[in-house]
Amino acid sequence: MNRRPAGSPSPWLWIPSLYFGQGIPYVVVMTLSVVMYKNLGVSNTDLALYTSWLYLPWVIKPVWSPLIELFGTKRLWIVALQFAVGASLACVALTVPGPGFFKMTLAVFWLMAFASASHDIAADGFYMLALPQHSQAAFVGVRSTFYRLANIGGQGGLVYLAGELQERTGSMQTAWSMVFLVLAVLFVVLGSVHWFVLPRPASDTRGGGRIQTVQLMTEFIQVFAAFFKKPGILVVLGFLLLYRFPEAQLLKLATPFLLDDPQLGGLGLSNKEVGIAYGTVGLTALTLGGLLGGWIISRWGLKRVLWTLVLLMHVPNAVFVVLAAVQSQNLVLVSMALAVEQFGYGLGFTAYLMYMILVADGPHKTAHYAICTGFMAMGMMLPGMWSGWLQQQIGYLPFFGWVMLATIPSFVMTALIKIPDDFGRKAAP
Repeated sequence: MNRRPAGSPSPWLWIPSLYFGQGIPYVVVMTLSVVMYKNLGVSNTDLALYTSWLYLPWVIKPVWSPLIELFGTKRLWIVALQFAVGASLACVALTVPGPGFFKMTLAVFWLMAFASASHDIAADGFYMLALPQHSQAAFVGVRSTFYRLANIGGQGGLVYLAGELQERTGSMQTAWSMVFLVLAVLFVVLGSVHWFVLPRPASDTRGGGRIQTVQLMTEFIQVFAAFFKKPGILVVLGFLLLYRFPEAQLLKLATPFLLDDPQLGGLGLSNKEVGIAYGTVGLTALTLGGLLGGWIISRWGLKRVLWTLVLLMHVPNAVFVVLAAVQSQNLVLVSMALAVEQFGYGLGFTAYLMYMILVADGPHKTAHYAICTGFMAMGMMLPGMWSGWLQQQIGYLPFFGWVMLATIPSFVMTALIKIPDDFGRKAAP
């Protein structure tokens, strides 16, 4: 049996911190940027358009993944990229209070997004090199748990912290500058700690010479081309792009809706209330929904439960229609409504993840799954770009009504895909 080398650090010393560190930059770029820009007076049109563009590094991530293989070790990439993220966070902290903050911070977020996407490649590859196969399976739950904790800590704790600091300092710019300064220090610490505690697997080697480079690039092109030769690839791509078509638009406007003044159709919640309701209660419900969705699929198989999970994902979006209609500011009621929506999203998203596993199955499953994630990111990026403009044209209540109509393409593509019987179902002991 393949065992951990003698003297190698325990996985418990580095896996939790590695995947917590992987989750934070993503939530900063995708979520905290939206909250910050909304707090600082950026319009919904601009914040939705420009923050949606930040998905691009995750869309094209598979294209430059061979570079991680060719230059340097994955261990070195991880440490260097964590310091790069720390430097980016410090730059955001410095530019938020100044003039032209929107352009300056957006440029830094772009750099952070590319660093974060590259860190994903290096960390996932390192995980497979540093652990024997049986340990990889054992720690899958650990890595996903700490990635989720990073999301809750970022979307919940840091938004709450920004609200608390704003109340203490009287300045939203100062509050967000301090939040990003704290994150910068965190990543400098993470990079320093990982320099010492990450194991040094013998298989984590630098890229070879010119011949190996040419061979790797040739193989990459062949693997990439093989993905687009899969049976029914147009239906596959349509499903990957449209399954989350309504959610992609909703996610960009959910936080602005919660923060906007009631006269503008929002709920007028504070940052602290949003951090509790959406970032903590909502994300906890999302995590629980994901766990339950995985169990349901393992119990009955994806084909049998697909439509149930799809409906459970899209129908709860109606809570935003209700919230926009009644504009309740009762934190308990708002939190319960968001928990319902996020729980359903977690259930439905497991079906999407399992379908990507089905599509990727074959001799190049790792590379093909990475390509699927690129199309997943594109499916979030493109609809999100126009969502802010649309909302500002028609208002929140009609916009959330449109989100309900936007579920139709997802239902159509769900009806077209083919899933083998019992796929995803755990075999009886």
